[in-house]
Amino acid sequence: MNYRILISVILGISSFAVMADNEMMIKQSRQAVKALATELKAELMAAMQKAGPIEAIKVCNTRAPQISKKISELKGLNVRRTSLKTRNSANKADDWEHGVLQQFEQRKRNGEAAQTLEYSQITEVNGKRAFRFMKAIPTGEICLTCHGENVAPEIKAKIKQLYPEDKATGFRVGDIRGAFTVVKPL
Repeated sequence: MNYRILISVILGISSFAVMADNEMMIKQSRQAVKALATELKAELMAAMQKAGPIEAIKVCNTRAPQISKKISELKGLNVRRTSLKTRNSANKADDWEHGVLQQFEQRKRNGEAAQTLEYSQITEVNGKRAFRFMKAIPTGEICLTCHGENVAPEIKAKIKQLYPEDKATGFRVGDIRGAFTVVKPL
């Protein structure tokens, strides 16, 4: 028997299995991101319509972490948001996330639309192999109310009260406001 052919076949099957598994993890990550984005946006919009941006800021402060935790547990992944300019210091990007966010900014400067930017990689997290995925969060018109260049004084005051280390302002429509980030231990 030709061992070179056998080894080539085994390596080919192994590579196909890894690619299929990677695609499955990307699909799961996209679903988790969509679930988090959909639920958070629905609560933010309801708060905005009911009581305005001050109430929406409270939703971001209290409900966003709860929703992230719920989706993470439901999907069996760690799903959260991060940014180069965080509002909540608990969402600060780690080194890998920071690098991907910078890569997203470069890709956007090169002409890619913010809403299409995503990236995945198998890497190490705390010394253990993990699948990681990020999807950019583009800044929409409604986001400017609390994240724009001209935030109203009463909104600024509430943000300062809830987020004393806030850096998440000065955005314009289409900017990358941050990213959803997913970690799945392997």
